[in-house]
Amino acid sequence: QVQLVESGGGLVQPGGSLRLSCAASGNIFSINTMGWYRQAPGKQRELVARIRSGGSTNYADSVKGRFTISRDNAKNTVYLQMNSLKPEDTAVYLCDYSDYRQRSWGQGTQVTVSS
Repeated sequence: QVQLVESGGGLVQPGGSLRLSCAASGNIFSINTMGWYRQAPGKQRELVARIRSGGSTNYADSVKGRFTISRDNAKNTVYLQMNSLKPEDTAVYLCDYSDYRQRSWGQGTQVTVSS
């Protein structure tokens, strides 16, 4: 079992920036994928970005050029740098870990973009 603890959410004005962090602990396999999903009220959960242990990344089209995902394998931590935030980025952001044996989710952190 892998446990995930997210931090860094909050309230920000349009055009502002936030950095989310997600620390993993427990039975971590060296080859894994970590990522961020988001879910807004009344909408389905959607992939924001993910990064594999080797460093390759995927992004949702809606965040390309504004968000950057990175990871520190020594700390088992993934980061999401979010710039040029828009009101439509408002959602609960959830961290995700997966390897060939298991998948785990964090509790989520609220991101609200509003003036």
